[in-house]
Amino acid sequence: MLEEVKLKIDIRSLNDVECMYLQGFLDAHTAPVLENAIQEAMGKSKFKILMNFNKLDYISSAGLGVFMSFIEEIRNNGGDIKMSNMNEKVFSVFDLLGFPMLFDIHPDELTMIEKFSIKEIE
Repeated sequence: MLEEVKLKIDIRSLNDVECMYLQGFLDAHTAPVLENAIQEAMGKSKFKILMNFNKLDYISSAGLGVFMSFIEEIRNNGGDIKMSNMNEKVFSVFDLLGFPMLFDIHPDELTMIEKFSIKEIE
């Protein structure tokens, strides 16, 4: 019997940044878990969201679609979705579809958290 692969999201708030730590697989079956987490953050007026992909093993186009479905509303509210700690396999999916031109992606989480603060100062 195959073990069901899931997506787990640990959420931590750091100042005004909502940090989401993704673990497992992000695909059409698990995308609603991420959608709910983002909607909850937005419902609490948290529009600065950091996605940490350190423990994400796989992402599909459906998973990428989650980010696209929220980014406009988040940016219209003065926020952003920044991304960190992608493994090479996950980054290659983002890169193939041109996401590095749409989203800030960096190997280091702290660098991305600092970028939220820098934007406020400008």
